Amino acid sequence: MMGVKITMADERTPLITTVAVATPRRRYPHQTVRRFCSIALGSSLVVLLITFLVTVVYAPPYSHSQPWPGHGREHFPFEELQTILLETPSAEKASEWSKYYTSGAHLAGQNLSQAIWTRDRWEEWGVMSIIDAYDTYINYPLENRLAMLKKKTASAGQSSEKWEVAFEATLTEDVLEEDPTTQLENSIPTFHGYSASGNVTGSFVYINYGTFWDFEDLIRANISLEGKIAIARYGGIFRGLKVKRAEELGMIGVVMYSDPGDDGDITEENGYEVYPVGPARNPSSVQRGSVQYLSMGPGDPTTPGYPSKPGVPREPVEGVIASIPSLPISYAEALPILKALNGYGPRAKDMNEYWTRNEGLGYKGVEYNIGPSPDDLVLNLVNQQNYTITPLWDVIGIINGTIPDEVVIVGNHRDAWIIGGAGDPNSGSAVINEVIRSFGEALKQGWKPLRTIVFASWDGEEYGLVGSTEWVEEYLPWISEAYVAYINVDVGVRSPTFSASAAPLLHSLLYEVTSLVPSPNQTVPGQTVRDLWDGHISTMGSGSDFTAFQDFAGVPSLDMGFGGNDVEAPVYHYHSNYDSYWWQKTYGDPGFLYHKAMSQVLGLTVAKIADAPLLALNATAYAIALKEYVGKVESKLASSDVKPSSEAEIFEFRARGAKAELKGDRAAFERSLNQLYGSIDDMKSAAVKLDAKAAKLAEQANEHIPWWHWVKKLRLFHQIRFTNTKYKKIERAFLYPEGLDGRSWFKHVVFAPGIWTGYAGAVFPGLVESIDNNDFTNAIRWVGIIDSCIQTATKTIQ
Repeated sequence: MMGVKITMADERTPLITTVAVATPRRRYPHQTVRRFCSIALGSSLVVLLITFLVTVVYAPPYSHSQPWPGHGREHFPFEELQTILLETPSAEKASEWSKYYTSGAHLAGQNLSQAIWTRDRWEEWGVMSIIDAYDTYINYPLENRLAMLKKKTASAGQSSEKWEVAFEATLTEDVLEEDPTTQLENSIPTFHGYSASGNVTGSFVYINYGTFWDFEDLIRANISLEGKIAIARYGGIFRGLKVKRAEELGMIGVVMYSDPGDDGDITEENGYEVYPVGPARNPSSVQRGSVQYLSMGPGDPTTPGYPSKPGVPREPVEGVIASIPSLPISYAEALPILKALNGYGPRAKDMNEYWTRNEGLGYKGVEYNIGPSPDDLVLNLVNQQNYTITPLWDVIGIINGTIPDEVVIVGNHRDAWIIGGAGDPNSGSAVINEVIRSFGEALKQGWKPLRTIVFASWDGEEYGLVGSTEWVEEYLPWISEAYVAYINVDVGVRSPTFSASAAPLLHSLLYEVTSLVPSPNQTVPGQTVRDLWDGHISTMGSGSDFTAFQDFAGVPSLDMGFGGNDVEAPVYHYHSNYDSYWWQKTYGDPGFLYHKAMSQVLGLTVAKIADAPLLALNATAYAIALKEYVGKVESKLASSDVKPSSEAEIFEFRARGAKAELKGDRAAFERSLNQLYGSIDDMKSAAVKLDAKAAKLAEQANEHIPWWHWVKKLRLFHQIRFTNTKYKKIERAFLYPEGLDGRSWFKHVVFAPGIWTGYAGAVFPGLVESIDNNDFTNAIRWVGIIDSCIQTATKTIQ
């Protein structure tokens, strides 16, 4: 074409060029609306898929045989479970288990056959079980001796260096024709766990109960203690702390005996026959036991804070366990020693009223002189121990639940200082066996718990809570994530009086369950365990396997049994050969009816925690208790010079450390307590709301919700789960990672054993110990720590 320049194609020419065309015709008249609908529908499907996946992960499946009550086709009513747990336990079976456990020696680390037997029985009853082993540092007795030596009278004009035996203790308990356990040849010698080896000789001094202030009284009376052997009566405080204080003051050994004055009215002096003819203490009974420094930290002393597994590094024990030897003896063999002090040094009545309480051997000629004994009258104490690394065996059983991260654990220890142990611990062993057998019956009928239940038969409790502590230290991450409660039964039955100690979160549950179980005492037809129980719940201290759970891991714990004080109950021969099956069936629990009742109480307690949709915990009770605890601190400040009255108050008072020089501003500390009151009020307000919401959710969980209201059902599931998670975390909020002053293993700021009591619980221990030390600067520091924990608990609840 003329006038038009034509460009020829080359290698740079695009293969496709833009060509103008007409506007495309719309395929559909409402295409925008259709696109919007497609996006909305796709989004809805995605949301439904995510909701379904979340439901599968976080909510119990409907098809399970035990969904939350009121839901699912195969619901196993709680009423049926309760009936099984009340009707299955058998007094005859409990007697059978008691007789098995008390028929042979089962000292810690020497009871593998019993561990295997226990595991096999649990497996037979449908509970999957294993044995967890730990290589632990403990001692076994080799040789012992206690002799009173008197220097021979020298001939005229000559001195004598020869000594003669004035009294040689047998260090054994009498063999009784009526009691077969005492006749067995493999009887365990009388000794102390974690006692030091040694051969010491010296004058001796009577130190009363060996509390901190008993020693202070001796010092103020100018009684020479250094290089002497202490004669202490059992009771009041943990035996290891008697040894600890004696060692600190330069004494070279300790001998302990059980004074019948501490047995109440049931004594030979009051006309009662002694065991086996009657209920009074047999004069030859000896209390064995550990002298570990329990209030400084339980468990294997060579692996503090971590489990004693093969090959782990081990810490030195110097300063952690006793370095002076000790021996337990009977009051029959204490008599010659105590009488030898008659006329030497002041008498107990010359000291103060705390030295004359419960003197039970005056009718035997003991004047309770303090001594020291004269230079020509000494004691020779020989205590040779074999310290070794040896396995302990914890038996662990498990019933898996629907919710994997909510777990309740139930425990009892199996080891004993003697062949028997029908009260401590094997009444508890018989009880837990009956509980597991009862749950096995429920499993046969198609029940499965909502939450996982773990059962434990601990080894090594008697030495220092060793088996349970090592287990907690090993599984701490799992425990911290999942555990909702620990239920302990140590001495299940030794008297007809129910007693308990518990974290406040569990108080309401305990009252509820005991009101459901008939009492073996039916002098008033239909009365329950709760009707005959005074309702007192002690604070958590130490002395049994709940310690690591409560004080180290922050798991709310409960310890219970028929073991309370009863003025009419036969004397219980604690840690003696006479804690035997024959004693139990003749005096402790004839017919084993209290064993059955304790099995019912324990079974229902576990069921209420494991199977109710809402955790059976009460946050308001915790806030109320905290306010009472602060009030006790104020009362202690205001009445430091007021004399205590009750038995517990007296020993708490006598176990306080000596006042040091004042540090800080006492008035400022007193004002700082208002800070705690304010935070506790905030916690209580939040707790009341949480408990009210939980009660409402519990009602809704028991209502039938049709399947087509699946959104409502899903919402309820997640509200319940969210609420339960709050409850689970409350106790953990009171853990302080750095631990208590001078005993960092104990992490709980509210509960710990008293530093100079060992067994008895102390509330706000960091605070109270600072007050006892007259250190108000540190007390104010602890107010800040406690306040921070309370605020964390409040945030958890909110």
